[in-house]
Amino acid sequence: MLRIHFADNRQAPIWLVDERFTIGQDSRNNLVLTDSEISPFHAEIRQDHGLYYLTDCGTQAGTYVNNERIGVRYQLRPDDKVRLGSLELLLVDPAKSKPKAEAPARWFLQVIKGEHQGHKYHVTGSMTFGRSVKCELCFSDVELSRRHCEFFLKDDVLEIKDLASANGVFVNHQKLSTAVLQPGDQVRMGSVTLLVIGPKVEVPQAEDEDATLFMRAIDLPKPAKPKPVSQPATVNPLRVAAANAAQKSSAPVAQAKKPLSKVLLGLLALVVAMAVGLAGKAML
Repeated sequence: MLRIHFADNRQAPIWLVDERFTIGQDSRNNLVLTDSEISPFHAEIRQDHGLYYLTDCGTQAGTYVNNERIGVRYQLRPDDKVRLGSLELLLVDPAKSKPKAEAPARWFLQVIKGEHQGHKYHVTGSMTFGRSVKCELCFSDVELSRRHCEFFLKDDVLEIKDLASANGVFVNHQKLSTAVLQPGDQVRMGSVTLLVIGPKVEVPQAEDEDATLFMRAIDLPKPAKPKPVSQPATVNPLRVAAANAAQKSSAPVAQAKKPLSKVLLGLLALVVAMAVGLAGKAML
């Protein structure tokens, strides 16, 4: 039985179990792809007596197998590369594919609770977990879905993906849909708990495009302190009123002093004249 793998690892591999498997943008397809170059009903794969045939549904972009454009009922074989637009798919037969001899066993899943307790499984490539006999990790637990989850290696990093299971996947008691696994992690599905065994892998953290970046600005001179502005002295309105009143009252007195001085000068002149007259008479 063939299985479709995505070259860009956008999602988990898909088993070709149906007699007719359709691919396109329309939601009624078995495999729905939203790429702009994919037609609503782009291609279909039919299974006939254990053989698989790929047919292009008359699309403008075309369907390619091993870089050759195909038409109707092209027979697919393991390791064929199918290209739809810019998307590349790889046809794999897990029964015939063998792990590379030079790749040492690095990742294991050991059952520490539940069915097959104590058994250790070597993780190679992609391995599905569930009740279906087509799963590489097959368990009969009634709490499991037929295809419950998938373990897959990507650049020697072990990841897990929940395949829309009914009861979910728990990594270290936390329910997750996808996760990067580290040695010592415990993964629970139904009543089965697996212990992750493998090398310590540093996973680079993706940069947050929305994160605020702080950059040092140029050093500007400090602004000069403004000089304090002297406030005018507060004028007491009572004192102003008193001063105006005093000025008004002194004005008549000053005017009265002017005629009084003239009178005194006149009297003084009169006295002097009289004195001179009396002195003249005395001399006679």
